[in-house]
Amino acid sequence: MIEKIEITQRFNFKRLNRHYECFTIDLVNKNAYYKISERGSGDKFIQENPLCDDSWVGILVDLRRNMTSKIYKLTDTQIDKFLHDYEDLKLFKDFESEDFSYFEKIELIYSCQVIVYSTDNYEEYTFKTNYPANWIGFGEILKDLFDFDVLHLNYQRQLVTPLYYDIRKDGVYMNHKLNVKAIEFGHYQAYPYELPNPRLIINFERNTVDGYIEKELTDNDKDLILNLLEKYHVYMWIFDEYHTKSNTRDPDDLEGYEWYLELVFENNSIWHIFGYNDYPDTYVELAREILKVTGMDLLEINTISSNDLKLFEKFGGEKLLD
Repeated sequence: MIEKIEITQRFNFKRLNRHYECFTIDLVNKNAYYKISERGSGDKFIQENPLCDDSWVGILVDLRRNMTSKIYKLTDTQIDKFLHDYEDLKLFKDFESEDFSYFEKIELIYSCQVIVYSTDNYEEYTFKTNYPANWIGFGEILKDLFDFDVLHLNYQRQLVTPLYYDIRKDGVYMNHKLNVKAIEFGHYQAYPYELPNPRLIINFERNTVDGYIEKELTDNDKDLILNLLEKYHVYMWIFDEYHTKSNTRDPDDLEGYEWYLELVFENNSIWHIFGYNDYPDTYVELAREILKVTGMDLLEINTISSNDLKLFEKFGGEKLLD
């Protein structure tokens, strides 16, 4: 019999603006509550730097506001119904967890860990892109039980993950291919410590580029940028298959550089990835073409060791042949 379920969710918005929470459903003691909240560096960094888009700010603030010390009491009838609905859902049937640790070299906008404690054992499930098939149904069961959105499905619709979006090499789709609204890229030293600072902000609505390059976007510029995103499979970087290098070998310099890339789509949908001195497999090939086009090392491949570059060439080349 199931005795307890712990649901730990992590939201990452740029590097210094994170939200971690754990909601515990204790069926033995007939209650539920928030167990932990790790809030990164706090709200003071939210407006620290220029932003290409502030769509995530409201989400972050609301996530933190919803963290309470309230104890949710459960009746026997509610517990029986929950267990019945949960069993019918078969939430983790044929589900394969994604391996990741508390500290990741490359992190995404959302990740989740669920631990189900039973009378005789426990089972742990983790995922970032490989959502359980009935995750939305589970969220609806929890909302009915506790009268609030435990799995934050309201915000999951705004986060570009496979839960609500079809992510392909050529773009992000819902009912149609979504237009890119803005792009922001930051790259900075981990030691000596630097605050995240955008090196490049591209705004397709205002037709502007700010940062290391400042100019008005032409139609040719827009086409070039969007073609590069597609050519080097950037939309796919959130999937583990594009992290072969980072999963194969640690970078030479462990006190090197950190970075983030954020794409904002129409309807303020947010695609976000950031890393600790390691990069998706096709990053170097993209960086080299940007260097060739602009004459500037905007993605700073000069900070990557020659040994690591060889691995990026190998694994990135394999991806681009697909």
